[in-house]
Amino acid sequence: MTLHFTDTDADLLGRTADALCAYMGKPVIAEIVVETDDDYEWALFALPLGPDDDDDCPRVQAGGPGARFVGNQGGLDLSDGEPIDCEFLWAIQLSALEGCRYIKVDADGEETGWSDDLAELLPFQLADDPQPDDQDDPTELDEPDNDPAGSDDRPAGP
Repeated sequence: MTLHFTDTDADLLGRTADALCAYMGKPVIAEIVVETDDDYEWALFALPLGPDDDDDCPRVQAGGPGARFVGNQGGLDLSDGEPIDCEFLWAIQLSALEGCRYIKVDADGEETGWSDDLAELLPFQLADDPQPDDQDDPTELDEPDNDPAGSDDRPAGP
């Protein structure tokens, strides 16, 4: 079994980071890290830290030369290849164990979940199913516009 994220996995991880950015109102970085000695990958989720941020949080360096970020990096420009100091949120590591291809690791380094389905370990349900078009809803009735003056409540006239 190959211990590398598929393109579908990488897309799901990136969309999760983007959803976390919107949910938290902060840039969330997702990076797929390659462990070359053991030939496997893992993904980290982290919040960039500023100079005045808490020193008591679990820290990790994200980025660096050849970093493989997924998602939009919270709008940050990380193309310079410089590593940045971050608060470690959680990670997904790949496993060769039967029944648990993906293992979620929390900020304390504890394994908190495992599954053969990556989506089960992520905080959001990011389905690719198309959303129904409101215009095609047969329960909604088209009502005629009875307001010749427009949509505001002022009477028509000079």
